[in-house]
Amino acid sequence: MTSWRKSSHSDDAGGQCVEVAALREQVAVRDSKAPGAGHLNLAPAAFADLLACVKAERGTQSEA
Repeated sequence: MTSWRKSSHSDDAGGQCVEVAALREQVAVRDSKAPGAGHLNLAPAAFADLLACVKAERGTQSEA
């Protein structure tokens, strides 16, 4: 069974909620509001790139 972990930036108010799960050789990402809608499997390097992009975008938004 896959063990999903909710992002620390997700909230219980139904906002932007993402869950991740460590698989054998991949990282799975899904929308916690619709867990049955499927998930995206990423290679660890691709997941690291995704996180870097999200963090960079968040930094840009906080300056606005």
